[in-house]
Amino acid sequence: MPRSKNTDTAATIKDVAKESGFSATTVSIVLNNAPLARYIPPKTKAQIEKAAKRLGYRPNIFARSLRSKRTHTVGVMVFDMTDPYCTLILRGIENALYQESYLPILTDVQNERSRFERYLEMLLGRQVEGLIVIANWLYTDINLLSDLQKTKTSTVMIGREVGAGTFSSVIVDNEAGGALAYEHLYSLGHRDIAVLRGPKTLSDSDPRWQGVRKFAQSKKIEIDPRLVLDLPDSREPMSCFENGYKLVTELLKRKRTFSAILAFDDLSALGSLRALAKAGIRVPEDCSVVGFDDIPTASVCTPLLTTVRQPMEPMGSQAVHILLEAMQAMQETKAFAPVHRRLAPELVVRESSGRVG
Repeated sequence: MPRSKNTDTAATIKDVAKESGFSATTVSIVLNNAPLARYIPPKTKAQIEKAAKRLGYRPNIFARSLRSKRTHTVGVMVFDMTDPYCTLILRGIENALYQESYLPILTDVQNERSRFERYLEMLLGRQVEGLIVIANWLYTDINLLSDLQKTKTSTVMIGREVGAGTFSSVIVDNEAGGALAYEHLYSLGHRDIAVLRGPKTLSDSDPRWQGVRKFAQSKKIEIDPRLVLDLPDSREPMSCFENGYKLVTELLKRKRTFSAILAFDDLSALGSLRALAKAGIRVPEDCSVVGFDDIPTASVCTPLLTTVRQPMEPMGSQAVHILLEAMQAMQETKAFAPVHRRLAPELVVRESSGRVG
C-alpha cells in the first residue's frame, strides 16, 4: 500500500522510486535537479514529481549541504532591532535572499560586544556562507571589526564604510543628504536654522554635518554656533527622540531666535516636534522641522515630517547581490575586491516645512 504523506516517517528516494516505477537513480537525478536531469524526458520528470508530491517527499537539505559544502544560509547581524532604521533594510535583505533561495539567520546583538562575539561564533559554527552586518550603530571599535576579518567569511556591511581594503559596504551618501536638507530650508527663506548634530562617535554624524557646512559656505552663510547642538552618545537608538526633545526645550529656554530645525535623524526630529508643540510653537507656521532617514513614523506623525529618505530596501538588496558575488568568487577560488556602494538620498517634502512667515 502506498505511503500516505501524513505518516510520521519521512518519504525517501526509494519510496518515490517505488511509487513512480522508475529507478532510484533516475528519481534522485530529477528531484535533486542534477546536471543529467536535462536528459530526462519531461513526461518522466512529471511522473516522478507527482509521486514525490503525493508521498510528501522533502529533500534532505542537510545531507545535500554536506555533499556540496553549501548551506545556502546567510548570517544577518543587526546591532539593535529596536532601531526603526533597520526594518526596511531587513525587508530588502530578506526579499533578495528569498529570490536567490538563501535562508537568512537573523541575530540582534543589542549593541553588546560579548553578544556580537557569541553570535558570530554561533553563525560560523552553522557554516553560513556569508555575513551581512547592519552597522548603523557600530562604534569605532577596531577590535570588533578585526574579529570579522579573521573569519575569512564573505561579509558586507550596511550603514558604514570601513575601508577600501577590508569589507564590502553599502551606505547612503550622508554628506549629500545633509546638504539636501539644509538647501531645502534655505530655499524656503530660512537663515536662522538650528542644527541637531548626531552623536560624535556615530559614523553618520560627521558627513551629514560636512554636507550642511559645505552648502552654507557655498552661499556664504555663517552658521550661528549657538544654534548647533550635539545629541549625546548613546547605545540606545530610541534615545534620539528624548534627546531631541531635551535639546530643543533647552534651546527655547535660552530664547535663541530660529525659524527652522534640521535634525540629525527622524527620531530627533520627532522629539523636536514634541518640544515645539509643548511650547505652543506651530509647525511649520512658526518653525519648520526636517529629519533624516524616512522611517515609517515620519509619514504618519502630525504634522507629516519632511525628511531626507535613505533608500533602505535597495541598500538591503544591494548588499545581498554584492555578497552573492563574493561567495561565488570564493567557491570558485577567485579573487574578489571589496565593493563599496554609496546610494543617493532623496528629499521628501511633507507638512513640517514651509516658508518663513
